Amino acid sequence: MFQRRRVLQAGAAAATLGTGLAAIAQQAVSLKFHTFMSPMSNVWLSMHKPWMDKVERESAGRIKFEPFPAMQLGGTPVQLYDQARDGVVDVVWTLPGNTPGRFPRVEVFELPFMMTNAEATSKAYWEYVQTVAPDEFKETQVLALQVHGPGMFHTKDKLVKTPADLRGMKVRGPTRQVTKLLTSVGAIPVAMPLPQITDAMSKGVIDGAVIPWEVVPSVKVNELAKFHTEFPANTSLYTTTFVMAMNKAKYDGLSPDNKRVIDANSGMATSAWLGKTQQGNDPLGRKSATDRNNTVYTLTAAESQEFIRLSASVDDEWVADMNKRNFNGKQLLDTARALIKKHTT
Repeated sequence: MFQRRRVLQAGAAAATLGTGLAAIAQQAVSLKFHTFMSPMSNVWLSMHKPWMDKVERESAGRIKFEPFPAMQLGGTPVQLYDQARDGVVDVVWTLPGNTPGRFPRVEVFELPFMMTNAEATSKAYWEYVQTVAPDEFKETQVLALQVHGPGMFHTKDKLVKTPADLRGMKVRGPTRQVTKLLTSVGAIPVAMPLPQITDAMSKGVIDGAVIPWEVVPSVKVNELAKFHTEFPANTSLYTTTFVMAMNKAKYDGLSPDNKRVIDANSGMATSAWLGKTQQGNDPLGRKSATDRNNTVYTLTAAESQEFIRLSASVDDEWVADMNKRNFNGKQLLDTARALIKKHTT
């Protein structure tokens, strides 16, 4: 009798253990994270990897990431958002501006001289989408929305101090609003993804590029450009918007516990952290240029005014474009500016 009871107890314990293991197995999920950034870039090392590590840690290992930087799963940077939408991958980090005009309302943050700093502007970007453009990324589960630090000029053979210096100069721009900005100040814009800058600049396809300091070393612009022109504090030529997005079906299929972990690592706080971290890498990028004795010129507030004056037409054009799309362009612009001001301390 005693022996039979022990057998029954052991069987019950094994069944309980088996049920527990089955529950854990059911909760476990592997997520493919895909982006165009280099595995040696600051963005990958200081933003993407720490974010994935934090999610894995807080899920007690139930969520695991398969990381794929540098487009290792194939396709082009332009296709990343659709890869998340279609379930080819699970999570992406990309530029909405890679597909011009597809996400028109968030382009407001890429307009000339909009941003103050990346942390505040990323908070504003998140709040803006939640309140006035909630369907902009409706095809995916949006995890974070951020911008990078101040964009600026990096040129091969000529220092840019005035818009006149840009005449005839072929300059890479990342998005349609930035290429419009370049046109407005006299440059010949050349649209191309970040990874193509190195080859294009080394072969003379472009004479310069506009990028933030932090990505300069990863695309060797510190080696290819001799001159760098930055704007005064809180006077940013431009910034670029980014989205971290997840396949909606994959998100919806998560267990409640796993969903809570993803949610805890999404939203305004995560957006702000990503923006702050990215801009926090700017000094290292700047140092990579000064260590080579490149010329770094900081425009004065007065010298910036001509760039600001000439580029104001880009704002007007964007407002008109929004109106044609049946959005209130001025209201969207005013809202974005007010939110940036609200979050800037």
